Amino acid sequence: MAMEMRLPVPRKPVSESLGRETKKHLVVPGDTITTDTGFMRGHGTYIGEEKLIASVAGPVERVNKLICVKALKTRYNGEVGDIVVGRITEVQQKRWKVETNSRLDSVLLLSSMNLPGGELRRRSAEDELAMRGFLQEGDLISAEVQAVFSDGAVSLHTRSLKYGKLGQGVLVQVPPSLVKRQKTHFHDLPCGASVILGNNGFIWIYPTPEHKEEDAGGFIANLEPVSLADREVISRLRNCIVSLVTQRMLLYDTSILYCYEASLPHQIKDILKPEVMEEIVMETRQRLLEQEG
Repeated sequence: MAMEMRLPVPRKPVSESLGRETKKHLVVPGDTITTDTGFMRGHGTYIGEEKLIASVAGPVERVNKLICVKALKTRYNGEVGDIVVGRITEVQQKRWKVETNSRLDSVLLLSSMNLPGGELRRRSAEDELAMRGFLQEGDLISAEVQAVFSDGAVSLHTRSLKYGKLGQGVLVQVPPSLVKRQKTHFHDLPCGASVILGNNGFIWIYPTPEHKEEDAGGFIANLEPVSLADREVISRLRNCIVSLVTQRMLLYDTSILYCYEASLPHQIKDILKPEVMEEIVMETRQRLLEQEG
């Protein structure tokens, strides 16, 4: 059995500008956030003895007079318009149950999806009988949150052709709080792969298709063999995302691309070594700060 032994390496000093930028007001359960009674109580807080106290661990966020604490590790709380990646867990009457990393299984109704070929008509009994032909247990899908019920369950839809069944690729699960909210969560990266950054913490990495399947209605998965070069790019991206998550950095297209470029001098398997991970994430942070400043 192969063994690898590494000696301790000195830590690189963090620049002063980097230290200033990353300072946040972090709290743990029971910490007093403020004694000012003029603030409103938000998620992750409660009022006790005329003080606003944190009920979860994470950074304090303030919007005008509203104070909330964003939990660092939590289940996904759905919001209308979110892009999610999920796995079909059960086929029921006129609906599918979908695992989306939330407290309850999400629901995809038969009426909330495009029929194969993009056909627009009422769903019939034949469509209901053919549901398992559209999506079956274990299939991965991309979808958008249509509604959130009072118990926290999420209703999904795949009415746009950019949503639907996912083909070949790699799924990475990360804390939902590390996925940055953006206008678009579908990114074609210049390195030859594409990513879907689900707001629920499920990230799908797949080879960029040469031509889009516009007339398939999102149900025909491309099962052709993936070339070695594409598999290497996907593996490198996956390890880069794991590195960013380990160092608690926000995930979005620019941070992932910068981390990918910083990892190019290293072999794919070496990216997950602690010292290499710290080096490439530090370089990514510096580039992001230079871009902002």
